[in-house]
Amino acid sequence: MADTLEPTASHEAEANMNRTEAKSRFNNAINEAKAGAAALKAEATERAGAYRDQAKVRSTEYQGQAKVKANDMAVEGKAKASEAISALSRMVNDNAATLDEKIGPKYGDYARTASRSLNDTAAKLDEKSVEELTEDARQFVRNSPGMAIGLAAFAGYIIARTFSSNR
Repeated sequence: MADTLEPTASHEAEANMNRTEAKSRFNNAINEAKAGAAALKAEATERAGAYRDQAKVRSTEYQGQAKVKANDMAVEGKAKASEAISALSRMVNDNAATLDEKIGPKYGDYARTASRSLNDTAAKLDEKSVEELTEDARQFVRNSPGMAIGLAAFAGYIIARTFSSNR
């Protein structure tokens, strides 16, 4: 019985051979895993590049659409502002006669002058393109930055008051 428990040379050789085969299979499996990981990395990099390119194309498309929409809204806003200034001019002119009667002709003349000035402003606004108005605004800000900041603050205050009073 003692003979069967002691390893023989053939058992040791077989065990070594099994270990060598197991190491070989293990190393092959590791190499296959590394190759698979490299292939997955390459595929992921390729897909990421394709997604990036798609995103750039879509971004450019959306940017173009946004510019067109912004330009359309600016043209519409310009038309509405001109219309509002013209309506204010007509209202001031219509009330000039009332000012003549109640306060005096001097004040009626002030109203008529203001009405003509408003009407001229509306006409100038109609004549200029959105791009020209944008450039005029930029030039105004360059020439009078303090005034531009003050007007922006005032406009922000008016807008805030308008929206807070609608609640």
